[in-house]
Amino acid sequence: MTQANSTPAAQDTAFDRPVRVRAGFSLTFEVPYPTPMLFVVQPGDRLEATGTRQRIIDARPLGAARGIHTYTDGHGNTVWRTVAQPGTFEIGHDLIAEITRNPDPVLPHLKKTLVQDLPDETIQYLLPSRYVDSDLISAEAWERFGHVAGGWAQVQAISDFLFDECTYGYGSTSSTSAKQALDSRRAVCRDFAHMGVAFCRALNIPARYVCGYMPDIDIVPDPVPMDFHAWFEAFLDGQWRTFDARHNKPRAGRVLIAQGRDASDVAFSTTFGSARLTHMKVWADETDAANTLDIAPNPRIF
Repeated sequence: MTQANSTPAAQDTAFDRPVRVRAGFSLTFEVPYPTPMLFVVQPGDRLEATGTRQRIIDARPLGAARGIHTYTDGHGNTVWRTVAQPGTFEIGHDLIAEITRNPDPVLPHLKKTLVQDLPDETIQYLLPSRYVDSDLISAEAWERFGHVAGGWAQVQAISDFLFDECTYGYGSTSSTSAKQALDSRRAVCRDFAHMGVAFCRALNIPARYVCGYMPDIDIVPDPVPMDFHAWFEAFLDGQWRTFDARHNKPRAGRVLIAQGRDASDVAFSTTFGSARLTHMKVWADETDAANTLDIAPNPRIF
């Protein structure tokens, strides 16, 4: 399944078609004793040369997110840091983001950059990482995709293969690597992203794991309860380009939260103790809100 081409004229209108998305999450944990925790859950403003636009118009903390300490990690992501106190610990946020309504750009003419010409900061995204064991699938990567000419064409061939060969469904765990998911041919969005990143890195294309919200914009709504979504980006022609092997078609409305080498860099929660997640709710829907969250929430939210 190959993405349809988009015209340069369509790409030039990226800033003329904004859409507003109300997105957020709520997490509840049972905590037996004071427990340090990290959360990578906060989208930020983005304005990129590729035409990607993301502006956070309004955001409200939920529960323990009020007054939380934040810092910026080595990948540019905002990290929440706190110590959860014993008992029931609830945390979350609710926000409105303005983003580009146009679907993901499709640029089949983009070439592959030689390793020696890559910017220094992209080199880390060529190397194996915790869940991206690209060294273990290198031979398969070159056998399957080494003959494909062109950078975009090669990454698109990877996405086509994963979409056609892997069944979407639960079966992996939080420790499943790219190769393990590939061997099983069963994957959730996290696994599709890891496999896409792994094949790219094996072919000397820098690639990184991305997570965020993906509402059902200009498509038939999915009845399955919303969750955080994962996709991947490949570095082509000097910019990070969006690919999503889980859906393998351009989508509108992505609200990017964070990016990193793999899921270990952008886990929505990291617990240094035994806090137990008992409830999770995620929402992302188009909204006609002007500038504020002082409106009745969508019934899907709470």
